[in-house]
Amino acid sequence: MPSSQRQILVTSALPYANGPIHLGHLVEYLQTDIWVRYQKMRGHECWYVCASDAHGTPIMLRAQTEGISAEELISRVHKEHDQDFADFLIEFDNFYTTHSEENRELSSDIYTRLRDADHISRRTITQAYDPEKEMFLPDRFIKGDCPRCGTKDQYGDNCESCGAAYSPTELINAVSVVSGATPVEKESEHLFFKLADFTELLKDWIHAGHLQDSVANKLDEWLEQGLQDWDISRDAPYFGFEIPDAPGKYFYVWLDAPIGYMASFKNLCDKKGLDFDHYWKEDATTELYHFIGKDITNFHCLFWPAELHGAGYRMPTNVFVHGFLTVNGNKMSKSRGTFIMARSYLNHLSPEYLRYYYAAKLGAGVDDIDLNLEDFQARVNSDLVGKVVNIASRCAGFISKKFSGELSSEIHRPELLEKFTDASDSIAEYYESREFGRAIREIMGLADLANQYIDENKPWVLAKEAGREQEVQDVCSMGINLFRLLIIYLKPVLPAMAASAESFLNVPPLLWQDINKSLTSHTINRFKPLMTRIESSAIEAILEESTSTLETENEAEDKTMTEAEITTPLALDPISDEISFDDFVKLDLRIARIARAEHVEGADKLLQLTLDLGGETRNVFAGIKSAYNPEDLEGRLTVMVANLAPRKMRFGISEGMVLAAGPGGSDLFILAPDEGAEPGMRVK
Repeated sequence: MPSSQRQILVTSALPYANGPIHLGHLVEYLQTDIWVRYQKMRGHECWYVCASDAHGTPIMLRAQTEGISAEELISRVHKEHDQDFADFLIEFDNFYTTHSEENRELSSDIYTRLRDADHISRRTITQAYDPEKEMFLPDRFIKGDCPRCGTKDQYGDNCESCGAAYSPTELINAVSVVSGATPVEKESEHLFFKLADFTELLKDWIHAGHLQDSVANKLDEWLEQGLQDWDISRDAPYFGFEIPDAPGKYFYVWLDAPIGYMASFKNLCDKKGLDFDHYWKEDATTELYHFIGKDITNFHCLFWPAELHGAGYRMPTNVFVHGFLTVNGNKMSKSRGTFIMARSYLNHLSPEYLRYYYAAKLGAGVDDIDLNLEDFQARVNSDLVGKVVNIASRCAGFISKKFSGELSSEIHRPELLEKFTDASDSIAEYYESREFGRAIREIMGLADLANQYIDENKPWVLAKEAGREQEVQDVCSMGINLFRLLIIYLKPVLPAMAASAESFLNVPPLLWQDINKSLTSHTINRFKPLMTRIESSAIEAILEESTSTLETENEAEDKTMTEAEITTPLALDPISDEISFDDFVKLDLRIARIARAEHVEGADKLLQLTLDLGGETRNVFAGIKSAYNPEDLEGRLTVMVANLAPRKMRFGISEGMVLAAGPGGSDLFILAPDEGAEPGMRVK
């Protein structure tokens, strides 16, 4: 192995074997696949493993509903996931399942090591129990009336109307979602992982370059509150692995799911003859990377590294956290047809269109990305068809017809070719640091230069003039060489188009090191179209299929205001979104004092404000969390829209809107009236 070659193991979060893959899931798998393909192009030993997350109560209950065994359900869903991933050109080295002997053995081994090191405790707890189904109920399998505001049909952990958090035993008129029976309280002995044993270790680890800064800062909040023991057991009936020394108790799915990374790699090692310990031993010099969504950060960045260290295994080199996907600026919606399954997309469009668009949007942070369908169509058509493929199509015909496919013996513009090759270092760094959007922008800038070169030299004009054949060959050969470099840069994102381009160029599979080579006195094959434009009819067909094949959302849910809607500024078109003066004066702008400001559990951007309008209080959710701490707001005056119709959010009812200005992020400022203003005063 060359000294410069790295040894890298990469994972993506395990898809739950309880339903199909959708476009939101694919953000993570495409991001990971692009990064892995780049590493392999650099010549590194890089293994990419994943698995179906196959255990837990939801899978057990769904299998019962379908009248099949849990094993049959997870086997079927695993095959569906495997096909979807393959068709999106996601190239796992191993796609396995957590319901495997390797995972059973590793889970038992890790548990035993933790127990023997005194990191496991036992104690009796009281839980909600379904007397008809004879099973303990997870919080989300209990519904009832909120004990704070009385809203009906709320889950057992928090109220979507008022935002209150509570235990299932506090619900009024509680019922089991499974059977409809009234839950009773029942005691049971459970096993706990003593996470607090690793507090100092985790404090050091999360700030040692293993996480993005924003993720590390978020985890500090957990550490400041004090780490609690983690319940790692579940009572029968439960679909999972029985705990070795606790008959009738099963490992909680979040205990054995991350161990599934190890199990999938162990299975690969057995097939490939690899050394498992070389990657997982405590002092391993290999690299281990996890790609995950921000909703499971605590499991991967607190529980998992502590669990690994406590059991004598290595901790991750880095955990890369990404944001969620919105479609057309909003969360995916079944009723609008924007809750798009992977298969619905694949039925109508090439996977590489989406691979490219996600890459163009993705950065190294945890911000959400938006799939704007109009922008998606325009960008793919402009960048890939109108720029990249256009270079080859404009030059290949002349080379094939006039020169029998033979390229010139010399490079026409060496300085331009050098400009392209010099960009390799920065593009490589962007790929390495997961700044894919910046890589794409630089690549498209080079594509613009290539097209400008062709436009300036006009081979179609030269071809009509006698005695200028050599210039035609030189210019078109130069264009083909520039196209080849663009394909190398885009290959991690567009592997299928790259393979077609390699066939056209008549070259072996391109590697990153091939950037320093050029094609001279080389014969290319006849050009065939590499990519066609996205037609609007294809997008319409996807939306229609998504609407017709998925259940329509509950009407109340469809009317619920999302966090994205309340925190995303409206971009007003200066003509089509004009309002009249009569419309404007309908706004009732009032001075309000912020009586209380609180964090909103489960919301990334919102603060919950209690506003005093002078004898009347309003509850308002404001998307200003990135700019203000709650304690800094209390007592301040601001301006609100007082006659905005109340909107239901999943966090509660918002009864107005606070006015703020600024570009966003930390540069966001609530409007502050002059001193002397009184709550309730109208702003004129």
